[in-house]
Amino acid sequence: MRFRFSVLLLLVFVLSEASAAPIDVPINKIRATNSPYMLDLMKLALSYSDRQYKFVETSERLSKAAQHEAALHGNIAVYWGGTSPDQEEEFIPVRIDGYRGLMSLRFMIVRASDIGRYRSVNNINDLRNFRMGQGRGWKDGKILESAGFDVEVATKKAGLFHMLDGGRFDAFPRGATEAWVETDANRDLNLAVEEHLVIRYLLPTYFFVNKGRKQFANDIEAGLLMAIEDGSFDRFFYGSDRVQRFLDQANLAQRKIIDLNNPFLSKAAIESAKFNFSVEDLIEGARRIKAGEFDVSSL
Repeated sequence: MRFRFSVLLLLVFVLSEASAAPIDVPINKIRATNSPYMLDLMKLALSYSDRQYKFVETSERLSKAAQHEAALHGNIAVYWGGTSPDQEEEFIPVRIDGYRGLMSLRFMIVRASDIGRYRSVNNINDLRNFRMGQGRGWKDGKILESAGFDVEVATKKAGLFHMLDGGRFDAFPRGATEAWVETDANRDLNLAVEEHLVIRYLLPTYFFVNKGRKQFANDIEAGLLMAIEDGSFDRFFYGSDRVQRFLDQANLAQRKIIDLNNPFLSKAAIESAKFNFSVEDLIEGARRIKAGEFDVSSL
C-alpha cells in the first residue's frame, strides 16, 4: 500500500506542470536492424504523462562513448547502458533497471570442443581455473578481476572471438541478449554457448538523462513505476521478441548460478534491485509463455 501511495504522489508531481505542446527529445540514431527495446520501454513510460514528447534522432549513429559526451553536453537528452557511480553523478539516473535484472546474467561463449570441461564446475573457485576474455575498459572485466579471475583483454570486441578460438583464454561471458547472437554470427569459429552455468552479478541498465531535463527524467521514472504497478512492464518485457528468444535458448532451469559481487555500484543502485526479476521469476515467465498463460497481447 505504501508503494502504491508513493507512486501516486510521484505521478501527481510530474503531471502538475504538464503542457500540451510536444517537447523535442534528441536521441541517438537507432540501428535499423536492432530492436529498440529501451526506446520502446521509454515510450511506454512516457505514455503515462500528459506531456507529449517527440523523439528526434541524430543524423549519424553515435558510439557509446560519443553518446555519453553528447548527453553530457545536452546534444542528446538521454542514453542508456550499464550503470556506474560516475554516470550517476554526471546525469540524472532513472534507477529502475530497464531489463529488470536480465542483463545481470552472463552466459559464457566457449570453444565448442571444450564444452564438457564446464560440467564439473560447481562454485566460483572451480570457475576461477578458467581464463576469461573481455574488452579493454569494460565494466565486466573489472568485476571479474575483482572476483579473482584472470582476465585477458582486447581493444576490439571482434578480436575476442578469434582469441578465444585460438586458445588465448577459455571463456567470454556475454549478456543474455548477446551470447547466442554473437555465437551465431561467428559460425566459422569453433565456438558455442556453455550449457551448464550462468554467472550473475548486479549490473543495472539505466536511462541517463541530461541534468537540464529533470522533468523528462521524472516522467520516465513515474511512468516506469506505474507500469510495474499495473503490470504493463511485465507484459512489455515478456512480449519482447529478444526476451522470448533468450528464454527459449537459455534453459535457465538447468543452469547452476555462480554469484559474483559487483563492488563498483552505488548504494542507490544496489537498492534499486528490488524491482528486478529473480531467475525463478524468469523461469516461471518462460513456462507461462510456452503454456499460453501470459497475456502479452494488450500492449
